Amino acid sequence: MALLTQILTFILIISILVILHELGHFIPAKYFKTKVEKFYLFFDVKFSLFKKKIGDTEYGIGWLPLGGYVKIAGMIDESMDTEQMKEEPKPWEFRSKPAWQRLIIMMGGVTVNFFLAWIIYTMLLFNNGDSYIPADNVKYGIQVDSTGEKIGLRTGDKILAIDGIKTKKFDDAVMDILLGDNITVDRNGQKITFPIPDEGIKDILGSKGKRFLSYRTIPVLEEVTSGKVAEKAGILPGDKITSVNGIEINYWDEFTGIIKSSANKELSIQVLRNGSTKELNLTVPEEARIGVEVNTQDLIVTDEYSFLAAIPAGFNETINVLTKQIKQFKILAKPKTEAYKSIKGPIGIVEMMPEEFDWSFFWSFLAMFSVWLAFVNLLPIPALDGGHVMFLLYEIISGRPPSEKVLERGQIVGFVIIMGLMVVVFGNDIWNIIKRFI
Repeated sequence: MALLTQILTFILIISILVILHELGHFIPAKYFKTKVEKFYLFFDVKFSLFKKKIGDTEYGIGWLPLGGYVKIAGMIDESMDTEQMKEEPKPWEFRSKPAWQRLIIMMGGVTVNFFLAWIIYTMLLFNNGDSYIPADNVKYGIQVDSTGEKIGLRTGDKILAIDGIKTKKFDDAVMDILLGDNITVDRNGQKITFPIPDEGIKDILGSKGKRFLSYRTIPVLEEVTSGKVAEKAGILPGDKITSVNGIEINYWDEFTGIIKSSANKELSIQVLRNGSTKELNLTVPEEARIGVEVNTQDLIVTDEYSFLAAIPAGFNETINVLTKQIKQFKILAKPKTEAYKSIKGPIGIVEMMPEEFDWSFFWSFLAMFSVWLAFVNLLPIPALDGGHVMFLLYEIISGRPPSEKVLERGQIVGFVIIMGLMVVVFGNDIWNIIKRFI
């Protein structure tokens, strides 16, 4: 049932994005009286699941959920239908329209994707606000694992800036580090700047960022799980851990470090409760977990937005997401990071979906993926919208269109590039599945 929920969530997201993207092409094409022969959700390779012709356009659903398309008459596209191009141009064909109209038609898809993300982020900020942990609130410094230590960080460091820019939200620090060149930290009162090694980024990507970076907090317990050894020993919510076996405890990571290394061992734990110190004894179970959670809620702040304030904030969030997606190509360009191994295709994306439907995740992911779709489609690769835009800009600037032979060859080159990328993406997905059973 969980896998089915993940698959259906992914299909719903892709369906919404594809339909709206293709409508971005379809509406201006119809407005400029250009014939649209097909409008398809998903690809109808050899056959379609559904199709119906209304007017001049065949509407349908393909069986391959990797995108969709509109087929516009008089246009050299991925269908490589060149027979129509051998005939005299008709007034309702794409090639007969002025270059500026054709440019609007080709830019329609990415424009819709961008505005969709902007609208979603605006509404999320208006309805939910923006909850986050300010970097300034992490007053006890950070906590890192061995992966974090490999890039030069140390537990207790306070991150001051990444590439000279102060990070507002602590949760953004992981992505900022992946995309950055250097980190500036406060280490025991000393300001230190050091480069981010490619090998360190490789390790972070390989571990998917798990436990790589978190924040230090004092060991005041928020929750004690019923039936676990901590509760049986008499530990209560609100207790502050002060020492374990006579070892002074100042931070939560110090306490959890001792617990993790003390499986099947008896510990004497001192806690501060209502101004009094109490000593409690327990034996750590085999799984090295005693059933306690620390209080972190007091670090979180929420910025509230009126509707008017949410509009520019939503735009800024859209640009921020777009900027980070563009910067990710810098990581891919560094062979030592092996970032290409982290690229996810449809299988990998399905695994990212929650096992139970979550509206908050749905809208956030839909907005992020809409920005990604806009960015990818604008890449100047023939067969993508950006490739068509590139040729149209050449025509507008030079005053003459590229030859049909150039357009045809461009589509072939673009198709080969896209298929090559698809092989890499699907190969990564399949290999990641195989590795689980090796």
